Amino acid sequence: MSIKETLSFHFLKETNLSWENLGKREIKLEPTFPYKAYPMAEKIPLPLEEFPQTEGLFSILTKRRSERNYKRYFISLREIAFLCFAIQGVTARVGHYLLRTAPSAGALYPIETYLAVNYSRDLTPGIYHLEVRSFSLEKILEGNFGKILREIALGQAFFETASLVFIWSAVLRRTMAKYGERGLRYIFMDVAHICQNLLLASVALNLKACPVGAFLDEDLDELLGLDGVEEKTIYLATVGK
Repeated sequence: MSIKETLSFHFLKETNLSWENLGKREIKLEPTFPYKAYPMAEKIPLPLEEFPQTEGLFSILTKRRSERNYKRYFISLREIAFLCFAIQGVTARVGHYLLRTAPSAGALYPIETYLAVNYSRDLTPGIYHLEVRSFSLEKILEGNFGKILREIALGQAFFETASLVFIWSAVLRRTMAKYGERGLRYIFMDVAHICQNLLLASVALNLKACPVGAFLDEDLDELLGLDGVEEKTIYLATVGK
């Protein structure tokens, strides 16, 4: 089989840019609201006090490894707050845009962050949504979902022993309304920027992390109550010690 016959290559070919096709492959999608919130959910503010003293950037870079052997460490709310700031903390406002610690194509920020908290003395186990404007967690489901996430992640056992699991979804319309079908490329770039920030911040806090792309997509969408069309899950990362 030639790589040209694959669906992946077809997508790349059909979403490429050239002077000949520039502006000719656009699709018409209405834009959508740039932020998501659960107004009826219990809201837990994330404390952002003085930032911790950490090693230098290049030392942190040399220590980054994907680690899967966790010991059910009880992560603190302060540690969670620093990780959330590293991935989606608001650092500036330009007009109605809230600029953040990770870049996003067109400052559209299509990625939504959910946290499955397994072990914390400050938070009850459950699944939370990161509300970026108020920098708080919204509790949408209660319970330890480590075993369920293990099954959804094709039996990867470390999902049960991780302190928490970051789950990223994409609101596709936010980016594709501006960039068309090529926007899907940018969405995957966006989530990769976010995940790398998490991995480096975990090292800085003496935590371990592991990104994961193998999971049952529709099962994870269903767990979070997503429709799998306008918003769907695209990436995971575990954090522990």
